[in-house]
Amino acid sequence: MPDTIPVTIPVSPEAAQMLQDAERARRIGQLVSDILRPGSAATDPLAALIAETKAEVRASGLTDADIDAELAAWNAERRL
Repeated sequence: MPDTIPVTIPVSPEAAQMLQDAERARRIGQLVSDILRPGSAATDPLAALIAETKAEVRASGLTDADIDAELAAWNAERRL
């Protein structure tokens, strides 16, 4: 990746361990750069992934209320 600058961000210990691999760290850095690059949602890889996932979920019959309920349950479990 040309013209890169190392930055420090907090991640889980598991993620830190995985980022010891130079190639994986380079790919994650590229992904972060792509996500943060100004541009339309159409060129934002995260927005595209969210839109694709949302379409797949809706096609399977789940509603936004179903997803919200599942996320609320998941978040409640993590707080225990």
